[in-house]
Amino acid sequence: MNLWQTIRDDFRTVKRNDPALHNTFELFFNYPGVWALFFYRISHSLYTRGWRFLPRLISAFGQFVTTVDIHPGAQIGRGVFIDHATGVVIGETAIVGDNVLIYQQVTLGGVSLSRGKRHPTIESNVIIGAGAKVLGNITVGQDAKIGANSVVIRDVPPGCTAVGVPARVARRIDGKAPLSHNVMPDINKELFDYLLKRIAVLEHTLKTGDLDTMEKSDQELDEIYRNFIEAMKR
Repeated sequence: MNLWQTIRDDFRTVKRNDPALHNTFELFFNYPGVWALFFYRISHSLYTRGWRFLPRLISAFGQFVTTVDIHPGAQIGRGVFIDHATGVVIGETAIVGDNVLIYQQVTLGGVSLSRGKRHPTIESNVIIGAGAKVLGNITVGQDAKIGANSVVIRDVPPGCTAVGVPARVARRIDGKAPLSHNVMPDINKELFDYLLKRIAVLEHTLKTGDLDTMEKSDQELDEIYRNFIEAMKR
């Protein structure tokens, strides 16, 4: 696929993925993400041919117009949709696969000053929630989800979700539609629920001396705890 075919595909991607788009005319005024990709595609094409200053100039102009900063050296696949787009940053050595959905304020950044690979690799069909920061030379596996405002500094296996600061990884627990990025495991809530139930059992036993009820409750809570640990990827 040549450059202009890729650009046309970027515009078609918005039509396929955003139900808020009512007509093609809106693409020219309400979708900075697709224009950010437009400027990126041109600057990246020149960058791969050995140009340096002109691609960075085009990139800077694109950033001024769209508030999206994509380094021309980054590698971005087909079907990528940057929704709302404001404040998105994609670093020089970042790799983004096909059909990736990126929301506003996302950063694919580096944590090293080395000149090698220092930005993340995002495999295909990943969803990155608003405000998430994915940092360093790590890999987010295919079909993974990154919760909003999470800070990801370790690899995320395929088909898993990462939530929190720093992000912790849990196995995917839902079979929802691809855009159900609001369905995320609340790891802290689950752990606190377990602790509160454990405290309630101990208080009940201290007041009543009912050891039989405590033993039964302990077995149920132990099962909950084992399931919680099994869901976590350490």
